[in-house]
Amino acid sequence: MKNSVLIAFSGLVLFQISTKVMATPDYQSVIDSDQRSKCFYGYVARKTGDHASAIRIFEDCIARWQDGYSYIGLAQIYETGVGVQKDLAYANTLLRTAAGLEGGYASLAKYNYALNLFEGKGVEANPDVAWQWMRLSAEEGFTPALEYLKLKDAP
Repeated sequence: MKNSVLIAFSGLVLFQISTKVMATPDYQSVIDSDQRSKCFYGYVARKTGDHASAIRIFEDCIARWQDGYSYIGLAQIYETGVGVQKDLAYANTLLRTAAGLEGGYASLAKYNYALNLFEGKGVEANPDVAWQWMRLSAEEGFTPALEYLKLKDAP
């Protein structure tokens, strides 16, 4: 239920933001904003191909508010290497930091960090630690983590 409400709220915010962004395609007023809601603009900027603005927005949101969503968004940019040099180690550092935060998107960060630890993607594979992160995400009610634990044989 908590994840559904969060997803619905995020969708509404993204819809509102995307309609405003279309009137401001250069994102400059967003980059310079001191409003925390701007962190979602990073997602819109990334999805529309303005990776430089997305990075600036995410980095500012991280510096100002330790925003978990922005850590994850920036990690995705460095994981894919679209608009920047691919850096899986840095992406994992960002995910690990977000995973240590409270609330918000921390459960998603825990889940993604656990997957990377299982696969050795940008970090040394460590199944024992990966299970710990996956269980923490599941304990917070994150549905994909709960499903992962059901499908896999947890030690």
